[in-house]
Amino acid sequence: MTPAWARRAVIEPVWTAVSGATLLEHWRELERTQRLPLDVLHDRQEERLRRITATAARVSPFSRRRLAEAGFPDGLRSLDDLRALPVLTKAEIRLAGDAMLARGVDRESLLEFRTGGSTGVPLRLLISEEISHRRNAAARRSDLWTGWRVGEGIGAVWGNPKLPQTIKERLRAELLNPVIYLDTMVLSPESVREFARAWRRERPTLLFGHAHSIYQLACTASDLGIDDIRPKAILATSMMLLPHERRAIERIFGMAVFDRYGCEEVGLIGCECERHAGLHMNVDHLVVEFLRADDTPAAAGERAFVVVTDLINDVMPLIRYRVEDLSARLEQPCACGRGLPLMSRVAGRVADFLVRADGSRVAGISLIENTVTSFPGIEQMQIVQESLERIVLNLVPTPNAPVGAAPALVRYFASVFPGATIDVQTMSRIPQEPNGKYRFAICRVAR
Repeated sequence: MTPAWARRAVIEPVWTAVSGATLLEHWRELERTQRLPLDVLHDRQEERLRRITATAARVSPFSRRRLAEAGFPDGLRSLDDLRALPVLTKAEIRLAGDAMLARGVDRESLLEFRTGGSTGVPLRLLISEEISHRRNAAARRSDLWTGWRVGEGIGAVWGNPKLPQTIKERLRAELLNPVIYLDTMVLSPESVREFARAWRRERPTLLFGHAHSIYQLACTASDLGIDDIRPKAILATSMMLLPHERRAIERIFGMAVFDRYGCEEVGLIGCECERHAGLHMNVDHLVVEFLRADDTPAAAGERAFVVVTDLINDVMPLIRYRVEDLSARLEQPCACGRGLPLMSRVAGRVADFLVRADGSRVAGISLIENTVTSFPGIEQMQIVQESLERIVLNLVPTPNAPVGAAPALVRYFASVFPGATIDVQTMSRIPQEPNGKYRFAICRVAR
């Protein structure tokens, strides 16, 4: 097994020099900028905003039109100018198609990502390899906040993992990025036992993956008496980390979990540091706004829609893009000393909100938190709102679930959704989405 110090100090620098990758260069710069004062970071943000919007006005037909209509045909001049632009939605991106892209770009050289989001309708995104290096550098910076070090192995809990296929990919994985996978699409006692065997053999130090899947791993390992999956750090991403799941993971593995927030569209948005006082925003690469439903700026601490402007994607500019998640800006600085401002943990997605008959909305994730922790005998639950008149509760009971818990659960949901029929379906497991993630609340009511 190649030692971590050799990967870090010898192999990666040589590989980077030969391949021409710029990840190390960008990462070293980000290591420096995280300690800059907030006002300096804002000045850097503003300069990058001027640069990216000037580029967007010049190369992207869609962005040029939007900027010109807002009165800025040559690009924005300041962070305050952002408010003159309308918020960009997923539907508009799909409708714009290739008009989003920079003219004359070599499409064959671009990397493509697809995200189905909550609607299941894929959103196609393109970036250059250089942008990918920058995003990976930001992810590495936050990886290091956990105590993990470059060159150390990773245990990834992921759905449909992309395993190395070619000789070059396998060589790169062994020499640079050793990862063992637990495929959450086939998570079972036997797959967890196999993951534990691989962990003992490869000895990774970072446990990384979907928040709920890490929770399932922790519970299954505990049930099986497996107590030697002992990472140096745990990093949960891609899904909301529910409070009761966080507590269980930390109790079983004996350490704090780091929460990370990002999306395919713009990469890393925020991540916890060792102080766990909120998520440090990636202001080197993004402008993050928190807007109310009427698109006015929310106050500090007020839960609102997350809206991002990508400061590095000159291939497919995303300016004031609504991610469809809810969070809040935090005003206080972090005791860690980093200048990067804080946001709260994500409080839910727009699509997770269920609708009452009177038109008011309720956060599905709040209902999950209230019920899973308050009603005995619930291992997992998923709320599916088929219509205003019918809600289905997909319920995975604990092995010794008490008799009579379901009627109490039905009464609770009937009080939240007066007049609706509440049906309970007992299941052995909650089905995953094709990407391996779980959805705890699904609203099928037309919006």
